[in-house]
Amino acid sequence: MDVWEAISTQRAVREFADRPIREDALDRIVRAGRRAPSSNNHQRRSFIVCTDREHLRELSTVGDYAQHLAGAAAGIALVTPVAEDGWQREIDALDLGHAAQNMMLSAWELGIGSVHAAVYDERRAHDLLGLPDTQRCDYLLSFGYPRDPEALTAPLRGTGRRPLDELVHRERW
Repeated sequence: MDVWEAISTQRAVREFADRPIREDALDRIVRAGRRAPSSNNHQRRSFIVCTDREHLRELSTVGDYAQHLAGAAAGIALVTPVAEDGWQREIDALDLGHAAQNMMLSAWELGIGSVHAAVYDERRAHDLLGLPDTQRCDYLLSFGYPRDPEALTAPLRGTGRRPLDELVHRERW
Protein backbone atom coordinates (compact mmCIF):
# COMPACT_ATOMS: atom_id res chain seq x y z
CA MET A 1 0.00 0.00 0.00
CA ASP A 2 1.47 3.36 -0.91
CA VAL A 3 1.31 6.36 1.42
CA TRP A 4 -1.53 8.17 -0.37
CA GLU A 5 -3.64 5.02 -0.43
CA ALA A 6 -3.12 4.57 3.31
CA ILE A 7 -3.99 8.20 4.02
CA SER A 8 -7.04 8.27 1.79
CA THR A 9 -8.52 4.92 2.85
CA GLN A 10 -7.78 4.89 6.59
CA ARG A 11 -10.88 4.77 8.78
CA ALA A 12 -11.37 4.96 12.54
CA VAL A 13 -12.11 1.44 13.78
CA ARG A 14 -13.76 1.13 17.20
CA GLU A 15 -15.00 -2.47 17.10
CA PHE A 16 -12.43 -5.22 16.92
CA ALA A 17 -12.39 -8.94 16.21
CA ASP A 18 -11.34 -11.23 19.05
CA ARG A 19 -7.99 -11.92 17.42
CA PRO A 20 -4.50 -11.08 18.71
CA ILE A 21 -2.04 -8.98 16.75
CA ARG A 22 1.16 -10.81 15.86
CA GLU A 23 4.20 -9.59 17.79
CA ASP A 24 6.06 -8.64 14.61
CA ALA A 25 3.11 -6.46 13.54
CA LEU A 26 2.98 -4.74 16.95
CA ASP A 27 6.73 -4.19 16.74
CA ARG A 28 6.37 -2.58 13.32
CA ILE A 29 3.61 -0.28 14.60
CA VAL A 30 5.75 0.86 17.53
CA ARG A 31 8.76 1.35 15.28
CA ALA A 32 6.63 3.58 13.05
CA GLY A 33 5.90 5.75 16.11
CA ARG A 34 9.59 5.86 16.97
CA ARG A 35 10.40 7.13 13.45
CA ALA A 36 7.98 10.07 13.71
CA PRO A 37 9.31 13.63 13.63
CA SER A 38 10.27 15.20 16.94
CA SER A 39 10.88 18.87 17.69
CA ASN A 40 14.63 19.44 17.88
CA ASN A 41 14.89 15.64 17.85
CA HIS A 42 14.31 15.62 21.62
CA GLN A 43 12.13 12.50 21.36
CA ARG A 44 10.34 13.23 24.64
CA ARG A 45 7.90 10.38 24.11
CA SER A 46 7.61 6.81 25.29
CA PHE A 47 5.08 4.13 24.46
CA ILE A 48 3.49 1.54 26.71
CA VAL A 49 2.10 -1.42 24.77
CA CYS A 50 -0.79 -3.13 26.54
CA THR A 51 -2.28 -6.44 25.41
CA ASP A 52 -3.68 -7.92 28.63
CA ARG A 53 -7.48 -8.05 28.27
CA GLU A 54 -8.22 -6.99 31.86
CA HIS A 55 -5.71 -4.13 31.67
CA LEU A 56 -7.32 -2.92 28.43
CA ARG A 57 -10.75 -3.00 30.14
CA GLU A 58 -9.37 -0.89 32.98
CA LEU A 59 -7.78 1.56 30.56
CA SER A 60 -11.11 1.93 28.75
CA THR A 61 -12.36 3.87 31.80
CA VAL A 62 -9.85 6.73 31.64
CA GLY A 63 -11.85 8.80 29.15
CA ASP A 64 -15.44 9.42 28.19
CA TYR A 65 -14.78 8.02 24.70
CA ALA A 66 -12.17 5.35 25.46
CA GLN A 67 -14.52 2.35 25.63
CA HIS A 68 -13.03 0.88 22.44
CA LEU A 69 -9.90 -0.05 24.38
CA ALA A 70 -11.84 -2.81 26.16
CA GLY A 71 -12.28 -4.72 22.89
CA ALA A 72 -8.93 -3.91 21.29
CA ALA A 73 -6.22 -6.49 20.73
CA ALA A 74 -3.67 -3.90 21.86
CA GLY A 75 -3.56 -0.44 23.30
CA ILE A 76 -0.61 1.91 23.17
CA ALA A 77 -0.28 4.66 25.75
CA LEU A 78 1.52 7.76 24.50
CA VAL A 79 3.64 9.08 27.35
CA THR A 80 5.67 12.27 27.74
CA PRO A 81 7.55 13.90 30.58
CA VAL A 82 5.53 16.41 32.57
CA ALA A 83 6.14 19.73 30.83
CA GLU A 84 7.30 22.67 32.90
CA ASP A 85 6.08 25.22 30.33
CA GLY A 86 2.92 25.47 28.23
CA TRP A 87 4.92 25.76 25.01
CA GLN A 88 6.69 22.45 25.79
CA ARG A 89 3.36 20.70 26.32
CA GLU A 90 2.15 22.01 22.95
CA ILE A 91 5.29 20.75 21.22
CA ASP A 92 4.92 17.38 22.96
CA ALA A 93 1.30 17.16 21.77
CA LEU A 94 2.37 17.82 18.17
CA ASP A 95 5.13 15.21 18.42
CA LEU A 96 2.64 12.69 19.84
CA GLY A 97 0.27 13.46 16.97
CA HIS A 98 3.02 12.64 14.49
CA ALA A 99 3.79 9.39 16.32
CA ALA A 100 0.12 8.43 16.57
CA GLN A 101 -0.52 9.00 12.88
CA ASN A 102 2.59 7.04 11.90
CA MET A 103 1.46 4.12 14.06
CA MET A 104 -2.13 4.25 12.82
CA LEU A 105 -1.11 4.36 9.15
CA SER A 106 1.40 1.56 9.65
CA ALA A 107 -1.33 -0.53 11.27
CA TRP A 108 -3.75 0.24 8.44
CA GLU A 109 -1.25 -1.04 5.89
CA LEU A 110 -1.20 -4.33 7.83
CA GLY A 111 -5.01 -4.61 7.85
CA ILE A 112 -5.20 -3.50 11.47
CA GLY A 113 -7.68 -0.82 12.50
CA SER A 114 -7.13 1.84 15.14
CA VAL A 115 -8.59 4.87 16.85
CA HIS A 116 -7.34 7.33 19.45
CA ALA A 117 -8.74 8.24 22.86
CA ALA A 118 -8.07 11.26 25.02
CA VAL A 119 -7.39 10.68 28.70
CA TYR A 120 -9.83 12.55 30.93
CA ASP A 121 -8.89 10.92 34.26
CA GLU A 122 -5.16 11.59 34.36
CA ARG A 123 -4.68 10.14 37.86
CA ARG A 124 -6.35 6.85 36.92
CA ALA A 125 -4.30 6.54 33.72
CA HIS A 126 -1.15 7.38 35.70
CA ASP A 127 -1.89 4.64 38.25
CA LEU A 128 -3.00 2.00 35.73
CA LEU A 129 0.14 2.55 33.65
CA GLY A 130 2.48 2.64 36.65
CA LEU A 131 3.94 5.97 35.56
CA PRO A 132 6.51 7.78 37.67
CA ASP A 133 5.45 11.27 38.78
CA THR A 134 7.73 12.76 36.11
CA GLN A 135 5.60 11.28 33.28
CA ARG A 136 2.06 11.81 31.98
CA CYS A 137 -0.30 10.13 29.51
CA ASP A 138 -2.84 12.24 27.61
CA TYR A 139 -3.65 9.85 24.76
CA LEU A 140 -4.14 6.14 24.14
CA LEU A 141 -4.49 4.29 20.84
CA SER A 142 -6.54 1.14 20.27
CA PHE A 143 -5.46 -1.42 17.68
CA GLY A 144 -7.07 -4.58 16.37
CA TYR A 145 -8.38 -6.37 13.35
CA PRO A 146 -11.81 -4.88 12.53
CA ARG A 147 -14.82 -6.88 13.72
CA ASP A 148 -16.28 -6.15 10.28
CA PRO A 149 -13.53 -6.84 7.72
CA GLU A 150 -15.34 -4.63 5.20
CA ALA A 151 -14.26 -1.64 7.32
CA LEU A 152 -10.92 -1.98 5.55
CA THR A 153 -12.44 -1.38 2.12
CA ALA A 154 -15.55 0.69 2.87
CA PRO A 155 -16.01 3.55 0.41
CA LEU A 156 -15.59 7.11 1.58
CA ARG A 157 -18.72 8.83 2.78
CA GLY A 158 -19.24 12.16 1.06
CA THR A 159 -19.63 14.02 4.36
CA GLY A 160 -16.27 13.12 5.86
CA ARG A 161 -14.18 16.22 5.25
CA ARG A 162 -14.66 19.90 4.52
CA PRO A 163 -14.07 20.90 0.89
CA LEU A 164 -10.57 22.20 0.15
CA ASP A 165 -11.88 25.59 -0.94
CA GLU A 166 -13.24 26.12 2.59
CA LEU A 167 -9.99 25.43 4.38
CA VAL A 168 -7.10 26.24 2.05
CA HIS A 169 -5.89 29.82 1.61
CA ARG A 170 -2.92 31.00 -0.43
CA GLU A 171 -0.42 33.55 0.87
CA ARG A 172 -3.00 35.21 3.17
CA TRP A 173 -6.37 34.51 4.71
